[in-house]
Amino acid sequence: MDKKYDVIIVGSGPNGLSAGIFLAKKGIKVLILEGSETLGGGMRTTELTLPGFKHDICSAVHPMGFLSPFLKTLPLDKFGLEWIIPEASVAHPLDSGEAVILSKSIEETAKQMGVDSSTYKNLIHPFSKKINVLLKDTMRPLGFPSDPALFIRYGLKAIQPATLFAKSAFKDEKMKALFAGCTAHSILPFNKLFTTGIGLLFLAVSHEENWAIPKGGSQNLANAMADYFISLGGEIQCNTKIDNFKQLPEAKKYIFDTDPIQLATIASDQIPLWYKQKLNKYNFGPGVFKVDFALNDPIPWKNKNCLKASTVHIGGSFEEIAQSEKEAWEGKQSEKPFVMLSQQSQFDSTRAPKGKHTGWAYCHVPNGSSKDMTQIIENQIERFAPGFKDTILAKSSMSPKDFQRYNPNYLGGAITGGSADITQLFTRPVARINPYSTPNPDLFICSASTPPGGGVHGMCGFYAAKSVLRSIQN
Repeated sequence: MDKKYDVIIVGSGPNGLSAGIFLAKKGIKVLILEGSETLGGGMRTTELTLPGFKHDICSAVHPMGFLSPFLKTLPLDKFGLEWIIPEASVAHPLDSGEAVILSKSIEETAKQMGVDSSTYKNLIHPFSKKINVLLKDTMRPLGFPSDPALFIRYGLKAIQPATLFAKSAFKDEKMKALFAGCTAHSILPFNKLFTTGIGLLFLAVSHEENWAIPKGGSQNLANAMADYFISLGGEIQCNTKIDNFKQLPEAKKYIFDTDPIQLATIASDQIPLWYKQKLNKYNFGPGVFKVDFALNDPIPWKNKNCLKASTVHIGGSFEEIAQSEKEAWEGKQSEKPFVMLSQQSQFDSTRAPKGKHTGWAYCHVPNGSSKDMTQIIENQIERFAPGFKDTILAKSSMSPKDFQRYNPNYLGGAITGGSADITQLFTRPVARINPYSTPNPDLFICSASTPPGGGVHGMCGFYAAKSVLRSIQN
């Protein structure tokens, strides 16, 4: 490790890889250091239950990855990446036996909404028809939008708490439930500002394309990005855990694809005390508890249409989902949590032995919670799929502490880089004109703890790398 590099990136998650790709394309000599045996951060796939059953450790379904303004410009298909597009994005089963299906067709989705059918079309169509522009303007740090009229139209709704918006905009309980499931991706109580924005964005992107799954698992997205980066002249070194800045070889600039606490620890002598104190006060928000299943059969949903969707939102009504998200935020353990579930093997035969299936499900829990939620998650699935428990061949659970051991960025099980409430939505990790910079002009941060936040989209790394490039050129 005595070579001279222009830029060294600590961490090989989607943002570290994106930053490396952007810079390598500009002729910058980049080394990515990864502490684990395999690269990928949240994009890893392995056998967690039984041989032949491939489970995604963290991220499983990638609507924002497929539509990412940066990732979709990359020739990842030439490096082995294949996207699978299911028949629908989301299925939301209800206790009545009905299931709301969110699919690419606005007409097909809207006609399920009863009295809210026209309301839904009028609400979503302006955003869905310009979704690429909307994503470009929302998946970035604060700045002047490319389409001010569209951005204002979205922003006036997005800023509202989801509880207020749902009450004023919708009458149909199915519509409210679908909106609740999409809003819950925010991992925030629904009475927080900007929660409506998350719900609307997930609804809108669904009408551009059904939520995509990487064939063979999320690891294949990571591998394709890494192989492309290496083809550009970049270098990756795994099994290189960095605990102290002195371990790093010489370089002009350093980018940390880490959480704020790790940055404060590793670069303790390179950044001022006041900045370290702010990093250490960063709010990570709730964590997650996940269960992976090896299954003998497809999940026996009451409503078979649930098998069409890449993601199933389990939680019942708007009120029930809102309550479970509120409890996780307040440090309470919900007995009926909102559960996100994917059965990737339904669309990808490479994920399980012939005739068998995988299941992936998680719920939000208080940060650092030690309660075993396995049975509670199973009960929620069984509620809408009687006989589900009888299909289980094996299972593997991950608590918040397990997630943190797997990836130190996931402090207390917070897999999205920290809370995205109003105090950190635009100022993560610290309020600065350039959020990717630090008081040290040679140190930058590119993780999901920077704008636009969590998810496999690479936009944090893209914008951080642009900042680094400007710094080098100046």
